[in-house]
Amino acid sequence: MKRINNFLIFTVLLTLFTACNNKTSEVSDLDKLRNSNNEKSYPAVQMDSMQAINSITKQKVQELLDLSTLYLSGNRNTEIDTVIYSQMESYFHKPDSLTFKTLLKELDSMKAKTAKVSNLNVYKEFYKKDTLDYAKFNVEYFDNKNKSLGSFEKNAQYILLSTSKLKKEFKFYFLDFYSKPLKKDSTSVGVTK
Repeated sequence: MKRINNFLIFTVLLTLFTACNNKTSEVSDLDKLRNSNNEKSYPAVQMDSMQAINSITKQKVQELLDLSTLYLSGNRNTEIDTVIYSQMESYFHKPDSLTFKTLLKELDSMKAKTAKVSNLNVYKEFYKKDTLDYAKFNVEYFDNKNKSLGSFEKNAQYILLSTSKLKKEFKFYFLDFYSKPLKKDSTSVGVTK
């Protein structure tokens, strides 16, 4: 009987020992990253052209606002301010001295330290035979204590210029920032006396 009990105890221990060692080996996160490539790890996001333009426009508007608040927080006469200003000018197709007047004046008068863009939508307006591209968005300004100073609806006119002969690559430029959309003619239709 003692032999049978020892044998049963031995088999139970042997079974437990082999069960612990036969655990399926899990692949660590580091091994997964090491052996992966972009095709398997990250699914490709498909965007149509309007979604891509919307995304790029929102990014460019936010970057320009960030640069503007950064420029205003400086002395406006140092080398770094000059670099920031020239970087802001690179967002515009033909920058001139009036390019930033409205934007900087508004940011300065509100004493805004940061700005956040939301609800951006791109749309087209037709003027005579031209098609004009606009972005309509909300911008919320914040002070140095991150307190909201208000949210405002703004417009920006932009252009996409082809940069290659294949016409698949474009360069984004603003034509006018914080622009007012063109007003439609207010001439009434009908008989006038």
